[in-house]
Amino acid sequence: MSPLIWTLFLLSLTMSTTITMTSNHWLLAWLSLELNTLSIMPIMMKYHHPRMTEATTKYFIIQATAAASILFASTINAWQTGQWSITGPTSMLTTTLITSALALKLGLAPMHLWYPEILQGMPLYTAMLISTWQKLAPLALLYMMHKNLSPTMVSMLGLLSTATGGLMGMNQTQTRKIMAFSSIAHMGWLMVALIMNQSLATLTMITYITTTIAMFTAMAATTTKTTHDAGSIRTISPAITVTMMIILMSLGGLPPLTGFMPKWLLIKELTSMKLMLVGMTLLAASLPSLFFYTRLAYLIMLTTPPTTTQM
Repeated sequence: MSPLIWTLFLLSLTMSTTITMTSNHWLLAWLSLELNTLSIMPIMMKYHHPRMTEATTKYFIIQATAAASILFASTINAWQTGQWSITGPTSMLTTTLITSALALKLGLAPMHLWYPEILQGMPLYTAMLISTWQKLAPLALLYMMHKNLSPTMVSMLGLLSTATGGLMGMNQTQTRKIMAFSSIAHMGWLMVALIMNQSLATLTMITYITTTIAMFTAMAATTTKTTHDAGSIRTISPAITVTMMIILMSLGGLPPLTGFMPKWLLIKELTSMKLMLVGMTLLAASLPSLFFYTRLAYLIMLTTPPTTTQM
Protein backbone atom coordinates (compact mmCIF):
# COMPACT_ATOMS: atom_id res chain seq x y z
CA MET A 1 0.00 0.00 0.00
CA SER A 2 1.24 3.48 -0.89
CA PRO A 3 2.54 5.49 2.12
CA LEU A 4 0.30 8.40 1.07
CA ILE A 5 -2.84 6.23 1.09
CA TRP A 6 -1.75 4.62 4.37
CA THR A 7 -1.32 8.09 5.93
CA LEU A 8 -4.74 9.14 4.59
CA PHE A 9 -6.45 6.17 6.26
CA LEU A 10 -4.68 6.79 9.59
CA LEU A 11 -5.59 10.50 9.43
CA SER A 12 -9.20 9.62 8.65
CA LEU A 13 -9.26 7.15 11.56
CA THR A 14 -7.90 9.80 13.94
CA MET A 15 -10.25 12.52 12.71
CA SER A 16 -13.37 10.34 12.86
CA THR A 17 -12.72 9.41 16.50
CA THR A 18 -11.98 13.05 17.36
CA ILE A 19 -15.22 14.21 15.70
CA THR A 20 -17.21 11.63 17.68
CA MET A 21 -15.60 12.76 20.94
CA THR A 22 -16.34 16.45 20.28
CA SER A 23 -19.80 16.21 18.68
CA ASN A 24 -23.05 16.94 20.49
CA HIS A 25 -25.41 15.87 17.69
CA TRP A 26 -26.45 12.26 17.15
CA LEU A 27 -26.32 12.49 13.34
CA LEU A 28 -22.75 13.81 13.40
CA ALA A 29 -21.77 11.13 15.92
CA TRP A 30 -23.31 8.40 13.75
CA LEU A 31 -21.59 9.75 10.63
CA SER A 32 -18.18 9.81 12.33
CA LEU A 33 -18.68 6.28 13.70
CA GLU A 34 -19.35 5.03 10.16
CA LEU A 35 -16.31 6.92 8.87
CA ASN A 36 -14.28 5.34 11.66
CA THR A 37 -15.35 1.84 10.60
CA LEU A 38 -14.62 2.50 6.93
CA SER A 39 -11.20 3.97 7.80
CA ILE A 40 -9.97 0.97 9.78
CA MET A 41 -11.15 -1.69 7.30
CA PRO A 42 -8.28 -1.18 4.78
CA ILE A 43 -5.83 -1.22 7.72
CA MET A 44 -7.29 -4.56 8.85
CA MET A 45 -6.94 -5.96 5.31
CA LYS A 46 -3.40 -4.72 4.75
CA TYR A 47 -2.19 -8.30 4.26
CA HIS A 48 -4.41 -10.28 1.87
CA HIS A 49 -5.07 -13.39 3.90
CA PRO A 50 -8.40 -15.31 4.07
CA ARG A 51 -8.54 -15.06 7.89
CA MET A 52 -8.05 -11.29 7.78
CA THR A 53 -10.70 -10.92 5.09
CA GLU A 54 -13.11 -12.99 7.18
CA ALA A 55 -12.34 -10.99 10.35
CA THR A 56 -12.74 -7.67 8.52
CA THR A 57 -16.11 -8.74 7.07
CA LYS A 58 -17.33 -9.79 10.53
CA TYR A 59 -16.09 -6.50 11.99
CA PHE A 60 -17.91 -4.48 9.31
CA ILE A 61 -21.22 -6.33 9.87
CA ILE A 62 -21.05 -5.89 13.67
CA GLN A 63 -20.07 -2.21 13.54
CA ALA A 64 -22.63 -1.38 10.83
CA THR A 65 -25.38 -3.10 12.85
CA ALA A 66 -24.44 -1.13 15.97
CA ALA A 67 -24.27 2.16 14.04
CA ALA A 68 -27.66 1.49 12.41
CA SER A 69 -29.15 0.83 15.86
CA ILE A 70 -27.73 4.15 17.11
CA LEU A 71 -29.24 5.99 14.11
CA PHE A 72 -32.60 4.27 14.65
CA ALA A 73 -32.64 5.06 18.38
CA SER A 74 -31.56 8.69 17.93
CA THR A 75 -34.27 9.18 15.26
CA ILE A 76 -36.91 7.82 17.66
CA ASN A 77 -35.53 10.12 20.37
CA ALA A 78 -35.73 13.15 18.05
CA TRP A 79 -39.32 12.20 17.19
CA GLN A 80 -40.27 11.88 20.88
CA THR A 81 -38.36 14.83 22.37
CA GLY A 82 -37.65 17.07 19.37
CA GLN A 83 -33.90 17.05 20.18
CA TRP A 84 -30.83 15.53 18.51
CA SER A 85 -28.52 16.47 21.38
CA ILE A 86 -26.44 13.62 22.87
CA THR A 87 -26.55 15.17 26.35
CA GLY A 88 -30.26 16.05 26.09
CA PRO A 89 -33.21 14.15 27.58
CA THR A 90 -33.88 10.64 26.29
CA SER A 91 -36.65 8.09 26.78
CA MET A 92 -36.06 4.73 28.41
CA LEU A 93 -36.44 2.93 25.05
CA THR A 94 -33.88 5.19 23.36
CA THR A 95 -31.39 4.86 26.22
CA THR A 96 -31.69 1.06 26.21
CA LEU A 97 -31.22 0.82 22.44
CA ILE A 98 -28.21 3.15 22.35
CA THR A 99 -26.56 1.50 25.38
CA SER A 100 -27.00 -1.92 23.76
CA ALA A 101 -25.55 -0.66 20.46
CA LEU A 102 -22.52 0.89 22.18
CA ALA A 103 -22.05 -2.30 24.23
CA LEU A 104 -22.01 -4.24 20.94
CA LYS A 105 -19.38 -1.85 19.55
CA LEU A 106 -17.25 -2.26 22.69
CA GLY A 107 -17.62 -6.04 22.77
CA LEU A 108 -19.27 -6.15 26.19
CA ALA A 109 -20.88 -9.40 27.34
CA PRO A 110 -23.32 -10.82 26.31
CA MET A 111 -22.55 -9.18 22.92
CA HIS A 112 -18.90 -10.17 22.94
CA LEU A 113 -18.64 -13.30 20.80
CA TRP A 114 -17.38 -11.45 17.71
CA TYR A 115 -14.51 -9.76 19.51
CA PRO A 116 -12.04 -12.64 20.26
CA GLU A 117 -12.55 -14.11 16.77
CA ILE A 118 -11.74 -10.81 15.06
CA LEU A 119 -8.65 -10.19 17.20
CA GLN A 120 -7.43 -13.72 16.46
CA GLY A 121 -7.60 -13.03 12.72
CA MET A 122 -5.55 -9.82 12.92
CA PRO A 123 -1.80 -9.06 13.16
CA LEU A 124 -0.72 -8.02 16.67
CA TYR A 125 -0.45 -4.28 15.96
CA THR A 126 -3.88 -4.18 14.26
CA ALA A 127 -5.34 -6.13 17.20
CA MET A 128 -3.79 -3.52 19.50
CA LEU A 129 -5.48 -0.74 17.51
CA ILE A 130 -8.88 -2.46 17.77
CA SER A 131 -8.39 -3.06 21.52
CA THR A 132 -7.40 0.53 22.34
CA TRP A 133 -8.12 3.31 19.84
CA GLN A 134 -11.39 1.80 18.60
CA LYS A 135 -12.78 1.84 22.15
CA LEU A 136 -12.50 5.63 22.47
CA ALA A 137 -15.43 6.74 20.27
CA PRO A 138 -18.12 4.49 21.87
CA LEU A 139 -16.77 5.29 25.35
CA ALA A 140 -16.91 9.03 24.59
CA LEU A 141 -20.62 8.70 23.71
CA LEU A 142 -21.27 6.79 26.95
CA TYR A 143 -19.45 9.53 28.87
CA MET A 144 -21.58 12.25 27.26
CA MET A 145 -24.88 10.50 27.98
CA HIS A 146 -23.92 9.13 31.43
CA LYS A 147 -26.65 11.18 33.18
CA ASN A 148 -29.31 9.40 31.11
CA LEU A 149 -27.87 5.89 31.44
CA SER A 150 -29.66 3.22 33.45
CA PRO A 151 -27.34 2.39 36.41
CA THR A 152 -28.85 -1.10 36.70
CA MET A 153 -28.34 -1.96 33.03
CA VAL A 154 -24.78 -0.60 32.83
CA SER A 155 -23.81 -2.28 36.12
CA MET A 156 -25.20 -5.62 34.91
CA LEU A 157 -23.27 -5.28 31.64
CA GLY A 158 -20.14 -4.49 33.64
CA LEU A 159 -20.46 -7.41 36.06
CA LEU A 160 -21.34 -9.86 33.29
CA SER A 161 -18.39 -8.68 31.17
CA THR A 162 -15.93 -9.03 34.06
CA ALA A 163 -17.13 -12.56 34.83
CA THR A 164 -17.32 -13.64 31.17
CA GLY A 165 -13.91 -12.21 30.27
CA GLY A 166 -12.28 -14.04 33.18
CA LEU A 167 -13.99 -17.40 32.79
CA MET A 168 -13.69 -17.65 29.00
CA GLY A 169 -10.05 -16.58 29.03
CA MET A 170 -8.94 -19.39 31.35
CA ASN A 171 -8.65 -22.15 28.73
CA GLN A 172 -7.19 -20.06 25.91
CA THR A 173 -3.80 -20.82 24.41
CA GLN A 174 -3.77 -18.02 21.81
CA THR A 175 -2.34 -14.80 23.25
CA ARG A 176 -4.58 -12.58 21.10
CA LYS A 177 -7.67 -14.33 22.44
CA ILE A 178 -6.31 -13.99 25.98
CA MET A 179 -5.92 -10.24 25.38
CA ALA A 180 -9.44 -10.11 23.90
CA PHE A 181 -11.00 -11.65 27.01
CA SER A 182 -8.75 -9.43 29.14
CA SER A 183 -10.20 -6.44 27.28
CA ILE A 184 -13.77 -7.64 27.89
CA ALA A 185 -13.05 -8.01 31.63
CA HIS A 186 -11.46 -4.56 31.86
CA MET A 187 -14.38 -2.98 30.00
CA GLY A 188 -16.60 -4.48 32.70
CA TRP A 189 -14.65 -2.63 35.41
CA LEU A 190 -14.84 0.54 33.32
CA MET A 191 -18.64 0.31 32.94
CA VAL A 192 -19.14 0.06 36.70
CA ALA A 193 -16.69 2.96 37.22
CA LEU A 194 -18.62 5.05 34.66
CA ILE A 195 -21.77 4.84 36.77
CA MET A 196 -19.95 5.60 40.02
CA ASN A 197 -17.45 8.30 39.11
CA GLN A 198 -16.49 9.63 35.66
CA SER A 199 -12.99 10.68 36.78
CA LEU A 200 -12.38 7.17 38.08
CA ALA A 201 -13.63 5.75 34.77
CA THR A 202 -11.12 7.96 32.94
CA LEU A 203 -8.30 6.67 35.16
CA THR A 204 -9.41 3.08 34.52
CA MET A 205 -9.48 3.70 30.76
CA ILE A 206 -6.02 5.32 30.67
CA THR A 207 -4.53 2.48 32.75
CA TYR A 208 -6.15 -0.15 30.52
CA ILE A 209 -5.00 1.48 27.27
CA THR A 210 -1.43 2.01 28.53
CA THR A 211 -0.95 -1.56 29.77
CA THR A 212 -2.65 -3.08 26.72
CA ILE A 213 -0.43 -1.14 24.30
CA ALA A 214 2.65 -2.19 26.30
CA MET A 215 1.58 -5.86 26.26
CA PHE A 216 0.81 -5.97 22.53
CA THR A 217 4.10 -4.20 21.75
CA ALA A 218 6.05 -6.75 23.83
CA MET A 219 4.22 -9.65 22.16
CA ALA A 220 4.92 -8.21 18.71
CA ALA A 221 8.61 -7.70 19.55
CA THR A 222 8.94 -11.36 20.58
CA THR A 223 6.38 -12.76 18.06
CA THR A 224 4.46 -14.40 20.91
CA LYS A 225 1.23 -15.72 19.36
CA THR A 226 0.52 -18.73 21.60
CA THR A 227 1.26 -19.73 25.19
CA HIS A 228 3.65 -22.33 23.73
CA ASP A 229 5.81 -19.45 22.42
CA ALA A 230 5.97 -17.89 25.90
CA GLY A 231 8.75 -20.20 27.10
CA SER A 232 11.06 -18.95 24.35
CA ILE A 233 10.84 -15.25 25.26
CA ARG A 234 13.74 -15.45 27.74
CA THR A 235 16.08 -16.51 24.95
CA ILE A 236 15.02 -13.52 22.82
CA SER A 237 15.26 -10.74 25.42
CA PRO A 238 15.54 -11.00 29.24
CA ALA A 239 14.49 -7.33 29.53
CA ILE A 240 11.24 -7.92 27.62
CA THR A 241 10.65 -11.05 29.73
CA VAL A 242 10.71 -9.04 32.96
CA THR A 243 8.65 -6.25 31.37
CA MET A 244 5.95 -8.68 30.22
CA MET A 245 5.72 -10.24 33.67
CA ILE A 246 5.26 -6.80 35.27
CA ILE A 247 2.62 -5.84 32.67
CA LEU A 248 0.71 -9.09 33.24
CA MET A 249 0.71 -8.59 37.01
CA SER A 250 -0.46 -5.01 36.46
CA LEU A 251 -3.30 -6.22 34.21
CA GLY A 252 -4.24 -8.65 36.98
CA GLY A 253 -4.47 -5.74 39.43
CA LEU A 254 -1.79 -6.83 41.89
CA PRO A 255 -0.32 -4.17 44.23
CA PRO A 256 1.85 -2.10 44.08
CA LEU A 257 1.55 -2.01 40.27
CA THR A 258 -0.43 0.56 38.28
CA GLY A 259 -3.35 -1.75 37.47
CA PHE A 260 -4.16 -2.10 41.17
CA MET A 261 -4.91 1.62 41.65
CA PRO A 262 -8.17 2.04 39.63
CA LYS A 263 -9.56 -1.25 40.97
CA TRP A 264 -8.78 -0.30 44.56
CA LEU A 265 -10.33 3.17 44.11
CA LEU A 266 -13.45 1.68 42.51
CA ILE A 267 -13.92 -0.85 45.33
CA LYS A 268 -13.40 2.00 47.81
CA GLU A 269 -16.05 4.07 45.98
CA LEU A 270 -18.51 1.16 45.93
CA THR A 271 -17.94 0.51 49.64
CA SER A 272 -18.54 4.17 50.52
CA MET A 273 -21.85 4.03 48.60
CA LYS A 274 -22.91 0.86 50.49
CA LEU A 275 -22.75 -1.25 47.31
CA MET A 276 -20.84 -4.10 48.95
CA LEU A 277 -22.50 -6.80 46.83
CA VAL A 278 -21.41 -5.17 43.56
CA GLY A 279 -17.86 -4.77 44.88
CA MET A 280 -17.64 -8.37 46.08
CA THR A 281 -19.04 -9.63 42.76
CA LEU A 282 -16.44 -7.62 40.83
CA LEU A 283 -13.62 -8.97 42.99
CA ALA A 284 -14.82 -12.56 42.67
CA ALA A 285 -15.28 -12.18 38.90
CA SER A 286 -11.73 -10.85 38.50
CA LEU A 287 -10.12 -13.94 40.08
CA PRO A 288 -10.27 -16.07 36.88
CA SER A 289 -8.59 -13.19 35.01
CA LEU A 290 -5.82 -13.10 37.60
CA PHE A 291 -5.38 -16.86 37.11
CA PHE A 292 -4.67 -16.67 33.38
CA TYR A 293 -2.41 -13.62 33.79
CA THR A 294 -0.41 -15.50 36.44
CA ARG A 295 -0.30 -18.64 34.27
CA LEU A 296 1.08 -16.67 31.32
CA ALA A 297 3.63 -14.94 33.58
CA TYR A 298 4.68 -18.37 34.90
CA LEU A 299 5.12 -19.71 31.36
CA ILE A 300 7.23 -16.67 30.44
CA MET A 301 9.46 -16.60 33.53
CA LEU A 302 9.71 -20.11 34.94
CA THR A 303 9.33 -22.66 32.16
CA THR A 304 12.29 -24.11 30.28
CA PRO A 305 12.47 -22.98 26.66
CA PRO A 306 12.40 -25.76 24.04
CA THR A 307 15.79 -27.05 22.93
CA THR A 308 16.90 -28.60 19.63
CA THR A 309 19.99 -30.31 21.11
CA GLN A 310 20.18 -33.99 20.17
CA MET A 311 20.56 -36.31 23.17
